[in-house]
Amino acid sequence: MASAVEQFFTVKARIAAAEREAGRQAGAVTLVAVSKTFSADDIRPVIDAGQRVFGENRVQEAQAKWPALKQAFPDIELHLIGPLQSNKAKEAVALFDVIETVDREKIAAELAKEIARQGRSPKLYVQVNTGSEPQKAGIEPREAVPFVTRCREVHSLAIQGLMCIPPADENPGPHFALLEKLGTEAGVEALSMGMSGDYETAIAFGATSIRVGSAIFGSR
Repeated sequence: MASAVEQFFTVKARIAAAEREAGRQAGAVTLVAVSKTFSADDIRPVIDAGQRVFGENRVQEAQAKWPALKQAFPDIELHLIGPLQSNKAKEAVALFDVIETVDREKIAAELAKEIARQGRSPKLYVQVNTGSEPQKAGIEPREAVPFVTRCREVHSLAIQGLMCIPPADENPGPHFALLEKLGTEAGVEALSMGMSGDYETAIAFGATSIRVGSAIFGSR
């Protein structure tokens, strides 16, 4: 069985090939290595291999392993890619460099309060529920652009990107195309879309970052 480091280099090579095929600049796409449920000992070899951008689903889990790793590797960029509860906004602002899951007014207000209080400004993305799935977090597509505007004008939040997780049983292409369209309308630079099974498709549709876990670390 291939090690996480071997799989990491395989993913990097496939990203480079997908960039070339899509006519995009080399290095246009950032790999977010999704390390949720894996220990610091599992993660460290991938850091040693050169990866510096990681994603976690839960604030509490990230708090248990990342402060020490970030101290050892100050250039690490940590993304929150799971739903954020308002009572965890304080911890999220303190620990994460990018929060990809802003999806409702209450979260926007709490983040604005904590950013002002802590003087720390993580990059913020709005999560869009492109499939309108009732069980999934994210704002409805038709509400996404007005919500970005409210985040900026009402809460003084600098929204820099959009994120989506397409329905598991659908062709992801139309969802990625929708996110790209909404990103243009909202005037954001970053599009976080694509995971282990579909990241090459996401790159073809303009993803600026992809979130890859099992293709690197194996199944959980």
